[in-house]
Amino acid sequence: MTQPASTARQDAPAATAKSAPAGGGWRRPLGLRADVRNLSLVGVLAVLVAVGGVTKPDEFLDAGNLQLVLTQASVIGVVTVGMTFVITSGGIDLSVGAIVALASVWATTLATQEYGFAGILFTAVIVGVGCGLVNGLLIAYGGMVPFIATLAMLASARGLALQITDGRTQIVTVNEVLDLGVKDAYILGVPPLVLVFAAVTVVGWLLLNRTTFGRRTVAVGGNAEAARLAGIDVRRQRLYLYLLSGLCCGIAAFMLIVLAGSGQNTNGNLYELDAIAAAIIGGTLLSGGRGTIVGSVLGVLVFTTITNIFALNNLETAVQQIAKGAIIVAAVLVQRRTLRGGEA
Repeated sequence: MTQPASTARQDAPAATAKSAPAGGGWRRPLGLRADVRNLSLVGVLAVLVAVGGVTKPDEFLDAGNLQLVLTQASVIGVVTVGMTFVITSGGIDLSVGAIVALASVWATTLATQEYGFAGILFTAVIVGVGCGLVNGLLIAYGGMVPFIATLAMLASARGLALQITDGRTQIVTVNEVLDLGVKDAYILGVPPLVLVFAAVTVVGWLLLNRTTFGRRTVAVGGNAEAARLAGIDVRRQRLYLYLLSGLCCGIAAFMLIVLAGSGQNTNGNLYELDAIAAAIIGGTLLSGGRGTIVGSVLGVLVFTTITNIFALNNLETAVQQIAKGAIIVAAVLVQRRTLRGGEA
């Protein structure tokens, strides 16, 4: 007997769990686990602030440095919000850094700058969305593995960015864009880029936790076949998710242009590593089916604070990358132990 469409849709969230206990018993442990994880990240962040305050009290606790940390976190944070959606759906996007670079150099060409603030913003966003569209079509309708499709985009976008700039830095001369990065533009001491990050975070949280789009994303990541049987257009959903990731990259590219005052083909270097790492340590499952915007934001703040502390203490970049790699491995191991404990 055919199941009614309404009933199938109601059962979609259940498809992501193998056996959900009656009475909402599955949700309470997951919610409690998420709260504990977020509180743990807040604790880690507090420890890092204490370490920075002890090792370099004058430099680290300076208001200008704290504003710099938040501003730097804002750019990669916007990228991480888009990455969180992609990973929650069971996908991956290795091209985010290259898309940021391509969008930033395309938006800072002399031809684009002739159209002023609106031209730079529109170009950055449309290039990001266009790259996301290509990724989504290749993965959702072309049947390509996300790893391969986004790896190809990474190489292509980096190459095109290099070709556009010819290895040169493109200086921004539009005052309306540059003015957003000066202190006079701060609102109550908060940089505009941080406010943009906060807005993207709120919209991302609402989209993931309070809309049908978010529930479909979780369902596709938990069990794509069950989601399809429940009436979800899995291919279209995946296309939308990579469009969303591209949109976030475009916004981040514009923010980076404001922050650096230029466009370079090296922009966004290793952003894919930082975004994936922040999402994972924040609690988003690398295998899909669970995502958290709040955790991802906390993960971004943790990584940015670590980088800032290392820089103030004159530690080499290699040490920073080793630390990030170790944190990623530890986070994945903790996730595996958590999942095994939940299944037991």
